[in-house]
Amino acid sequence: MSNFFLYDDAAARAFEPFALTRPASELRAGAEVIRKRWERAFGLKASGFIGAPHLATFEELDAPPAVCADSDVVPGTIVANARFVPSLAPGKIDPKTKVWKSGGKVVAVRINSSHHASRFGEGQLSLEELAQERAKAAEIPGRWIENVWDFVGTLVDQLQEDIPTIGSGLDVVAPRDCITIGGHALYCEEGAKIEPQVVFDLTDGPILVRKGAEISAFTRITGPVFIGEKAIVVGDRVSSSSIGEVSKVRGEISNTIVLGHSNKGHTGFVGHSYLGRWVNLGAGTTTSNLKNTYGKVQLQTSGRLRDTGEQFLGTFFGDYSKTGIGTMLTTGTVIGAGANVFGSGMPAKSVAAFAWGAEERYEIEKFLEVAARMMARRHVGLSDGAREMIRGAYGRGS
Repeated sequence: MSNFFLYDDAAARAFEPFALTRPASELRAGAEVIRKRWERAFGLKASGFIGAPHLATFEELDAPPAVCADSDVVPGTIVANARFVPSLAPGKIDPKTKVWKSGGKVVAVRINSSHHASRFGEGQLSLEELAQERAKAAEIPGRWIENVWDFVGTLVDQLQEDIPTIGSGLDVVAPRDCITIGGHALYCEEGAKIEPQVVFDLTDGPILVRKGAEISAFTRITGPVFIGEKAIVVGDRVSSSSIGEVSKVRGEISNTIVLGHSNKGHTGFVGHSYLGRWVNLGAGTTTSNLKNTYGKVQLQTSGRLRDTGEQFLGTFFGDYSKTGIGTMLTTGTVIGAGANVFGSGMPAKSVAAFAWGAEERYEIEKFLEVAARMMARRHVGLSDGAREMIRGAYGRGS
């Protein structure tokens, strides 16, 4: 069996605020995490990821480890770009294939000689450099993520493609005493708990509810929407969103990705946003996703204010970040990993990692104590490797 690694190139390592605490392959694109999309495409479990040195001890759920910087990437290994989001549609992978492309660009290669892991360095190595000349290339359908806001910008189209592909392979049941509107498909996996009087609006897209998920009565789900395993949706309207596993959502949420294990347990609007893992939004937290000038939204990322070209864009919440009661966030806000946002007034468009309020910094040992306590509520432990990684992120985020 071939080794199979996901590679964070330089662009992926600039996906703020998430790159500080996770490889790009562990971000959700559409209905599924990028790594799992690649595993489905190749029919292989990922052996590891090649990413930034500060993620060397990254550990999370079923994610594979980082490739040791002192190791060799041996011949026959498949290396895939973590910024490419392969289609979930089934396809046949020719075992003789050496190069995979999309739109003329190399997305994955099977290397034919040994390479020291250090060659991948700071992500500057292009997979085109590893592709063998005149090697047989196969096309893989999918799309590139060029900038972090593309996860939100492509979400609706990605969900329209993903949901029927996943849903058609599940054991589904028709929910009882619910209201359905529109002609797209509804996939409720057996084992999902859906109370009476839930409205499934299928006018603009399909809806998929995975096993173990719970949806309370009088909730309106407007497709395309993906709701992951053991997620809980409690009232109001969820539209055009991807809700990751073991998350809780209450209040209006639109065009938003929730990576997983995060909590929006109260009212407040969140739109065109991305919540990392272990995020907690205080009651009434509200994001603006449209400027009152109706102009394009700018985002503070990669050390500068950048024009996204998007008219609708909310907030990017880094892993472990939290907001206090009544937090109001302007368009194009970036909240760093581990930040605890509270206090009067609207926070800055860019909140530093591990910020405590407006001017102070979270004490790292206190942060780790709180993180472990929060994770235990979801029956997940904070491992020694994860603690080491967070300490390293804390140093880099200063």
